Amino acid sequence: MTVALSDQALADLTATIKTWGRELGFQQIGIAGIDLAEAEARLRDWLATGFHGAMDYMARHGIKRSRPAELVPGTVRVIAARLDYLPPAAADPWAVLRNPTLGYVSRYALGRDYHKVLRNRLQRLADRVVAAIGPFGYRVFVDSAPVLEKALAEQAGLGWIGKHSNLLDRQAGSWFFLGEIYVDLPLPIDQPVTAHCGRCTACLEACPTRAIVGPYRVDARRCLSYLTIEWHGPIPLEFRRTLGNRIYGCDDCQIVCPWNRFAQVTAEPDFRIRHGLDAPSLVELLSWDEAEFLRRTEGSAIRRIGHERWLRNIAVALGNAPHSPVVIKALQARLASASERVREHVIWALAEQAIAERPISGLNQ
Repeated sequence: MTVALSDQALADLTATIKTWGRELGFQQIGIAGIDLAEAEARLRDWLATGFHGAMDYMARHGIKRSRPAELVPGTVRVIAARLDYLPPAAADPWAVLRNPTLGYVSRYALGRDYHKVLRNRLQRLADRVVAAIGPFGYRVFVDSAPVLEKALAEQAGLGWIGKHSNLLDRQAGSWFFLGEIYVDLPLPIDQPVTAHCGRCTACLEACPTRAIVGPYRVDARRCLSYLTIEWHGPIPLEFRRTLGNRIYGCDDCQIVCPWNRFAQVTAEPDFRIRHGLDAPSLVELLSWDEAEFLRRTEGSAIRRIGHERWLRNIAVALGNAPHSPVVIKALQARLASASERVREHVIWALAEQAIAERPISGLNQ
């Protein structure tokens, strides 16, 4: 049973939690209430429009996603945390995107799987609270349950939701992860910040597939992050050339955001680049067998898509590369060991390679 605390004790505890958060490596901690009525209305509209595509889990949990107390009974507040992830010394994103021999991996996936890093860090924060006040009701979340993390972070004052639907902070841009602790402590709530997108539409204009169909509205079915990570089926033909050399995720809307000029590189060792995936050779990546894929992606968020989808994405990227005997040889070598799904993409890529000197497509800068 949670110990009853006075208003002053709760205020002091909140200040202490934020101090502990900084000590544990978080860049910012905020406290949110649990009234997400406006966000729930937007979610219902988004689902009704079908913008979630094959992500059935977005609808499966119903209103629990927007009503924290129904997901975790007793919840009255949410501790929201921000952790920067942009790795130091990473290859320039546009330089990679402009080089069709290289594969582009979303910057969030270049290091260790953030789920493990954030969960462990948030658990340590919760443990400190327990040590200070005794047992209380709480549950830690990092993309592990139906949680409207961006709406909660916005309410906790960690930033505003931009037109690309990512959370933005004036001093940090958007290159950061979010995590939450649902608690039964009536901590004092932080105030949301004002939005500062103004008239800027850079993210809408930069989206390769026009998945940002309007300010604050993203059709996941058109999003290259969705298609390369969440989508299990074949990459739709209409998006293959536009995919360019993006093999895991897409950061275009973040790269062009003016606020990201203020983003800071992370000091977290766990988010340092692994295996040169900030600018990897597509031909080399296609040669990885499953054992090599599992070895190179151990502890990485990339592993969740599996070897088959990894090869599927790389095959499309090589189909978008300039005509090259080296590329053709690599694709032909993969045919013999490819699954039916991967084989279809390899055949498409070989057909594209046969079109000599086809202009490179899919790069919007």
